[in-house]
Amino acid sequence: MKKSLMTFISAVILMSMVLRCGQSGDEQKNGNSTQTVTVARRDISSSVLATGIIKPMVGAEVRVGSRASGTVQHLYVNIGDMVTKGQVLAELDPAELQAEYNQAKAALENARANYEYAKLDLKRQHSLLKQNFISQNQLDLAEKSFEINKAKLKQAEANLAYAEVQLSYTKIIAPISGVIASVSTQEGETVTARFSAPTFVTIINLKKLEVWAYVDETDIGRVEVGQRTTFTVDTYPATDFEGVVTAIYPKAVIQDNVVNYVTTIKITNFKGKTLRPEMTATVRILLKTRENVLAIPRKAVHNREGEKFVTILNGAMPEKRKVILGWESDGYFEVLSGLKEGEKIKTQ
Repeated sequence: MKKSLMTFISAVILMSMVLRCGQSGDEQKNGNSTQTVTVARRDISSSVLATGIIKPMVGAEVRVGSRASGTVQHLYVNIGDMVTKGQVLAELDPAELQAEYNQAKAALENARANYEYAKLDLKRQHSLLKQNFISQNQLDLAEKSFEINKAKLKQAEANLAYAEVQLSYTKIIAPISGVIASVSTQEGETVTARFSAPTFVTIINLKKLEVWAYVDETDIGRVEVGQRTTFTVDTYPATDFEGVVTAIYPKAVIQDNVVNYVTTIKITNFKGKTLRPEMTATVRILLKTRENVLAIPRKAVHNREGEKFVTILNGAMPEKRKVILGWESDGYFEVLSGLKEGEKIKTQ
């Protein structure tokens, strides 16, 4: 008898626990299955999506070479170094050009001495002619000598200036600020600049980049110069960079039988990040924007027989309501009719 009573009590307790677990599970399920959102106003934009590549702008990538021949004596930079405009990147052995400069300087001093003597002699010849101590012919010869030495002085000054310029070419100067992208020579190498300027380094200005967006032929008719854009890159997926359309190439790029048109985009806001050439970009070209319109999430909309409905949570009983929608952007629909601001709708 006692054993039967204990068995009955245990069965009652077990059944009670099962019922409580079932109720708790139902409450949890009901609590998580119903998600709501309030109908509110926001900006809805029409846009074109495209894949792009970051490229240096014209003038942002410079190959720095040497206009003089000689042996590389010093190389002061390496790949990845930041440089500023006017910074010395490398130096050639200046011995030969320095010697030519010294010769030109000595020639100038000699020419200046001859000029001063000819000038003094001409003055003296004028004085002697007034006293009838010399003939007019001798004065003419003195004037001719003066003019010749004057021309030689100017030639010597020009030769010295040329030698100074040539000597300055032994120092390779950065023409722009940026980062060293490549180095094409090493210390101890001999370079010849007789026929073409050998490239020492390549500098890229990472602040002068643009995006080449490949826009499909079905969308290119809606794209115009001046339209605002946003884009992301794989290394900063949570950052929306900003830009503006600057040009649309007239010639198409055909890849795998797909016709695209290159649209260049100037980057207007780097958001404090460092972008690099050849990064892949996901581009959104903003065509038009409707500001402060009623909008609801896409997941709140249901289709039935070609019409769109949402579920209104009005009191205890949900209500199905037909809506008319407009533009779609970033997962939201513009509401043209059927809803009021502040109403709550079911999203799941």
